[in-house]
Amino acid sequence: MTKDTVIDLGTPEGIDPLTELLRSGAKQLITEAVQVEPDELMRQYDDQKTADGRQRVVRSGHHPEREIIIGVGKVSVEVPNIRSREGTPESFQSLVVPPYIRRTATLDAAIPWLYLKGVSSGQMQSALEAIVGLEAKGLSANVVGRLKRQWEVGDLEQR
Repeated sequence: MTKDTVIDLGTPEGIDPLTELLRSGAKQLITEAVQVEPDELMRQYDDQKTADGRQRVVRSGHHPEREIIIGVGKVSVEVPNIRSREGTPESFQSLVVPPYIRRTATLDAAIPWLYLKGVSSGQMQSALEAIVGLEAKGLSANVVGRLKRQWEVGDLEQR
């Protein structure tokens, strides 16, 4: 028996096409942004060559792929790696996807807010508005409760 206390909530069945479109668009946008960052860094070293005439700073594959949780779910990301062939070692750290990040800062801020405003006091409206914005007016505690029950039933059927 394992002592693992982490529970994988997974994703509910039947993700709607709009959410899937948003997720794939977010993945493409993050991938493009992460590819541009090392290109800009490497432009600084365009004129630096090794003794045999090759570029001193070059791309060196990718860091291991990892998943990041964003507002529309999990997105897999590969961050490029660069290296120096000689001289001072060069390193690259993405500003878009910093090392060790596993979820966006907005989700980190929302989790305690949801707990304090939503779960403990029953003020779901203000908690949802903090995440979704003013469009959350149609999401009452009853609607969220019904959606949660539907999600739990789907989760039980998968087991």
